[in-house]
Amino acid sequence: MDADRLLDAIQWPAMAVTLLAAWLVASRSPRRRAHGFWWFIASNILWITWGWHDGAWALIALQVGLFTLNVRGALKNEKETEKQEEKSASRNDKQPENA
Repeated sequence: MDADRLLDAIQWPAMAVTLLAAWLVASRSPRRRAHGFWWFIASNILWITWGWHDGAWALIALQVGLFTLNVRGALKNEKETEKQEEKSASRNDKQPENA
């Protein structure tokens, strides 16, 4: 497969990764939401790659903006996930053991 055909085909995995990311970000689980933002970042990179090849400059500008927001979301969700895990561990430490 030549490079042009490969770059043309990137739009399909980019779409699939974007849908996966949206599914994960909509989760009630903080860990899944955090993973979803990282998948969105991967999709941003794929879309930028495809857009550069195709000369889709508005798409690239959009993806750069979304990339920035997704990095922010990923970092905020990781902090929230860590807090929730600490809180859960603290609750588990306070529960009496059944012998």
